[in-house]
Amino acid sequence: MELNGGYVLLPQPIEDAACRLLKEKELPVVEAGNPKRETVAPLMKNARAIVLRTGITMDEELLLQADDLITISRTGGGVDNVDLDTATKRGIIVTSSLGVNTGSVVEHCCALILSLFKQLFLLDRETKAGNFRVRYRNEPADLMGKTAGVIGFGRIGSGLAKILHDPFGMEILAYDEYLPEGKKKDYAGWVSFVPLEELFTRADVVSLHLPLTDETKGLVGKRYLSMMKPSAFIVNSSRGGVIVEDDLVQALEQNRIKGAGLDVFEHEPPAEDNPILRCRNVICTPHSAALTAECVVRMATSAVQRIIEVLEGYIPESIANPRVLQNPRWKSLKKKRPLN
Repeated sequence: MELNGGYVLLPQPIEDAACRLLKEKELPVVEAGNPKRETVAPLMKNARAIVLRTGITMDEELLLQADDLITISRTGGGVDNVDLDTATKRGIIVTSSLGVNTGSVVEHCCALILSLFKQLFLLDRETKAGNFRVRYRNEPADLMGKTAGVIGFGRIGSGLAKILHDPFGMEILAYDEYLPEGKKKDYAGWVSFVPLEELFTRADVVSLHLPLTDETKGLVGKRYLSMMKPSAFIVNSSRGGVIVEDDLVQALEQNRIKGAGLDVFEHEPPAEDNPILRCRNVICTPHSAALTAECVVRMATSAVQRIIEVLEGYIPESIANPRVLQNPRWKSLKKKRPLN
């Protein structure tokens, strides 16, 4: 396995198990030390493969500095920090660990939803302040019999819906304009696919599972927030830019909705003076839904394994820019051998 004098570039550290995979294959590795552009840019020239986390965006300027970059492998499921058009033009295969973090993110979403319905942040705060009588305010609510609206019904959205429906008995409303009609029929009997207006109007909790695109950026703003019940919650574990944060803050401060659970923000990390951080009816986590001790290992090893697949002449899993395979440099790539 040759990299023609190049190396695998790590703009940020990855887990030991993933590093061992690279070592076992005797692949040279260069660690940037930090993901700042001024640090990473000089290392792009001889990079043949990159294991990419979220600390830096591989934009056109950086990609043009790479003389013979073969592949970029994301540890996470999203590729919004890679310029896919430029990568495709330059014959760079971009992959992601799509699906590897599904269970961990679903669990995190469940935790946020349960914490909101049961008002754990409020009860914790009041109990520690000596207000034991807060118990008589009956702030918590049951999930049983309530309605969940799930926007984006891929692996994570559908997985969350299954948990909310089966053990908790919630009615499930869903919206996904890209899900084929035939696939929607697979959920007949327990999921109702409805327009966004109906979903926001009826749901007791809305959970967002969307990529950040031109179509989804700022999708959830005053219009849809104003349709929600005053007792309803909104949860976002996808991308912060899907929600107009200023509109959400206004809805929360004016008690037009009851609360929110946010794992992602419009700008990350959020500025210290970001008003969303002052809202007492919001649970904030630092884009950590997939960052469990187990999942980070799965994501990193999966990312490295896909690089190894490319270098060994195989088409890797989860290619984000499949058109790149039309590039003549990849005409010899083979499908992976089936496991016995």
